[in-house]
Amino acid sequence: MSDTTRLALVTGATGYIGGNVAQELLDRGWRVRLLSRSADKVRDLPWGDRVVADGQEAGPGQAEVVEGDASDAKDIARAMENVDAAWYLLHSMGDSEDFVEEEKSMADTFATAAHNAGVNRIIYLGGLHPADTATEDLSDHLRSRVEVGKVLMDSGVPTAALQTGVVIGDGSSSFIMIRHLAERLPGAIAPQWVRNRIQPIAVADVVHYLVGAADLPADMNRTFDVGGPEPLEYADMLKEYASALNKIPRFMLTAPVTTPELAAYWIGLVTPVKSNLVRPLIGSLQHDTVVRERDLDDYVGPPPGGHTSFHDAVRAAVKNLDTSRWNKIFWATTAGVAATAVVGSLATKPNSTWYKTLKKPAFQPPSWLFPVAWTALYADIAAIGSLSIADLGEQGRTKEQRAYVAALATNLVLNAGWSILFFDRKQLGPAAVESIALAASTADLVRRSGKVSMEKGVVLAPYAGWTAFAAVLTGTIRALNPRRD
Repeated sequence: MSDTTRLALVTGATGYIGGNVAQELLDRGWRVRLLSRSADKVRDLPWGDRVVADGQEAGPGQAEVVEGDASDAKDIARAMENVDAAWYLLHSMGDSEDFVEEEKSMADTFATAAHNAGVNRIIYLGGLHPADTATEDLSDHLRSRVEVGKVLMDSGVPTAALQTGVVIGDGSSSFIMIRHLAERLPGAIAPQWVRNRIQPIAVADVVHYLVGAADLPADMNRTFDVGGPEPLEYADMLKEYASALNKIPRFMLTAPVTTPELAAYWIGLVTPVKSNLVRPLIGSLQHDTVVRERDLDDYVGPPPGGHTSFHDAVRAAVKNLDTSRWNKIFWATTAGVAATAVVGSLATKPNSTWYKTLKKPAFQPPSWLFPVAWTALYADIAAIGSLSIADLGEQGRTKEQRAYVAALATNLVLNAGWSILFFDRKQLGPAAVESIALAASTADLVRRSGKVSMEKGVVLAPYAGWTAFAAVLTGTIRALNPRRD
């Protein structure tokens, strides 16, 4: 049977791997059916112009969409009609207590429908895992991938359960995490698991194996390990990323503890990847995940040109990305914050006779605390401001990014303006009003940072607390000194 007469069902086509598999099948002339909750979302994909109108059947090199839910047996059954090969590329990254059972149940629904429809083959993408570790001792998300593979292979439909590690590609969450950790941090002190050996693989190589597996012998029902040419420690991947792009070398020190929860929050703070997605990714890094066999090469052949090296995979992944975005944003933001700090420092005269003779409330902090607090807060503003602006840009949220920049600029003007009004101009009334405006602006900035990621809002929150306190303090000083304007 030729590719032009075969019908493929691809689930997860709006995801990164699924979208690449669907495109490769279309390029090879398959008729492709996509199960998706939204046909419009599929049509927005780069190859969406190859999707036929609703109600039409796809021809060679074309795609049709069946709108439905992968957990609904009726929707799956409709999607399976007349299908020759079905790709199961779903993994929810959920965190419910019944996550593993939910994943197994959805896979069972898919497998049953495939068996009833007489599908010739199922192709699934799971995860590499250590052979000497019991399934129940794996992280929930790695365990769910193993369990889903077993469900599909026990379905009665010949299944190729491919097992891979970190995928290197511009839309891979694992790679996005690596990229931004390497670009934004000169180094880090990390948990011991960063020394675990991981076998990364280029997205093009994964797609080669996933599509090629459709042509395995009819009775082949087993797992296959797939990976790049060599394993690397996770820490070394960060160093090698920098090396591949000729960036300053990164250092990595390890602590003798494993703290996946804290690591997830830290990564959620310094990268665009949400911490709830980071947790399962970290769970998969708790073990050595390396290729133990390359049997699939004997059936479908290695990728064209051989297995892609880590350096080449990185360069391919970033060829359309601005890898200098972070540096430009960080230095521009830091310059703005530094300028605010300088103006405020020059305007502030705590040793002046005028200031010393003001009546002050009992809750007035000691004078030494102010420069200490403001130094820490300015560093906080520069870091969180840079991270928030950069993340919004990475996520394509340009309207929010412009609004954030405007909000930060307004905040810095109010920040410096308060020092000028209070100390330089000695205008207690206007300074009190401006302190309220600064507190409101800071609260808004924290809110905007929290919309980028919860961690960023939490880390910037002390600035909001401090400016709120400063507003109360300024207002009280104004009340205690009504005739000192």
